[in-house]
Parts: sequence; structure tokens; C-alpha cells
Amino acid sequence: MCASPQDGVEPETLIRNADTAMYRAKDGGRNRYRMYTSDMHAAVRARLSIEKALRRALEENEFELHYQPAVELATGRIVGCEALLRWHSKDRGLRAPADFILVAEESGLIVPIGAWVMREAARQSRAWVDAGITCAISVNVSGRQLRDATFIDEVWRAISDSGADARLLGIEITESAALGEPEVARDVLGECRRLGMDVLLDDFGTHYSSLTYLKKLPIDVIKIDRSFVDGLPGDPGDAAIVNSVIGLGENLHCKVIAEGVERPEQAAWLRDAGCRYASGFWFARPMPATDFAVAARGVLLGGANA
Repeated sequence: MCASPQDGVEPETLIRNADTAMYRAKDGGRNRYRMYTSDMHAAVRARLSIEKALRRALEENEFELHYQPAVELATGRIVGCEALLRWHSKDRGLRAPADFILVAEESGLIVPIGAWVMREAARQSRAWVDAGITCAISVNVSGRQLRDATFIDEVWRAISDSGADARLLGIEITESAALGEPEVARDVLGECRRLGMDVLLDDFGTHYSSLTYLKKLPIDVIKIDRSFVDGLPGDPGDAAIVNSVIGLGENLHCKVIAEGVERPEQAAWLRDAGCRYASGFWFARPMPATDFAVAARGVLLGGANA
């Protein structure tokens, strides 16, 4: 909503400002309204600037993947990794995903960006195998990508063009993406499973999930959200939740990975609680492919002696 004369006099100006307020209201959810303010226009300009820069980044290959290791707690051996997107902007240097992922989602650019991530992860997987390194790579996929009609074709093309082994690639989705449209998620993830890929459920426990839907989805790996790991071992609530998820994973025949392990006592508690796998800064920070290859060649990470 906007009003004259404070928000403009000309009809074109009033319509443009009213549209800006409408889109900001939609960002907050349904059945809302917002009055136009001058800072909204600045926010729209900033968003459009990021969107334009993202389009250029795709064209000029400004993206890169870093890899966050997952380790076996009993040995410290690397058993897999999560591919994480990094943007090396020619104008502003390294930009964190938090700066641009929301814009990518809202603009639809997450679809071509996600296709690039899948192709690059598949290419890297094949390159590691050729170098004697066998390590599974999981790729984050948004709800917008799952709903896109070209998603499965892009996954198949990435595997086919690279010659990668689909069994060394995984699709990683958040709980909200999986349960927002469970029928779509079930069908698409089922197709990925048929290609030989694992399906990982990220951020588990952070939303109002339905265990009925979880039972129906083709999930191979449950990742315990870092918000529950952070309080270990002293917080009894976090301990109870983590123990429950470990038990749930066992009953559903799913692997369980604890995320966000930053202290040795957390790693030790998780190991003693029966959690076999974990990731976090205690073991290693995300790293470029060349550094990861060095770590993956038999180097044991911090949790081996936690």
C-alpha cells in the first residue's frame, strides 16, 4: 500500500511503489499488508543488483565448490563430503551463501545454479575416482529444484556426461523441502534412488515434521542439525533428542550423521551414544577440491582420538 503525496504524485510512481510494498508483504506470508517506505525501494534495487550479478556469475564461471568432510567417529576416516557453493564475485570478492541464496531462490536462478553444482560435483567425483580416491559427494537441493520439471534430466545428464558413478553421489534436502510437498519429493527422490544415488535429509528436527511422511520418503541418511549438537554433552534436552534421532535412524535402517561438531567432548559423546558419523570444524573446515584430495588420502582427522 502507498499514499499520495508522501509516496509519490504521478500515477506511475504510485503504482510502482505499491507493487514494491505488495512484494514485501508477500515475503512475510499470506494475509498481510505493508505500507510503502523509501527503504523498500533501496532493498529492491539491492536485490536486483544481486540477481544481475548472479546471472553474470553463471556466464563467467565465478562459482566454486568446497567440500566439508564427514568422518567415521571411531577412526577419523573420511567417508564422504558435502559440496558447498562458494561465489568468487569479481566485484566484491568471496560472498557467503547467505548473501545470495535467497535471491537465487526467489528469482528462480537456483535452478541453473543447482544444475551447475550437480555437474561440477559429478565431474569432481569422476576425477577423484580416476586419481584413486573413492569418496561420496552429497549435493544440496532446494524445494524449488525438486519441483522443476527438468531436475531429473539435469541429474542424469550430469552423471552421463561426466562418467561418474551415481552410487558416489547423493541428493541432500532440508526437512522443510522434503515435507513441504511430500508427494513431489517422494517421486523425485525415488527417481534419484533408482539412478543409484543416496538421499540425505538435512537439518533433521528443526521443523514440525511428520514421521508418517518421513517413513514414506526414500531416505538413506539422516543428518542431525547442529543446533542439537551444540549443547552436547551437558544439555540433557539436546542429549535426549540426539539419542532419539540415533535410535530412529537405526529403526529406519538409515545412517545418521551429526553436524556441527566443534569440540572433542562432543565427538566423544556422539561416538559413545552410538552415532557412527559426524562432520564439523573439529574435524575439518570446508576446503577446495585439491586440499580435500590430500586429506582423503588416508589422513585421519581430529575425531580419531576424541
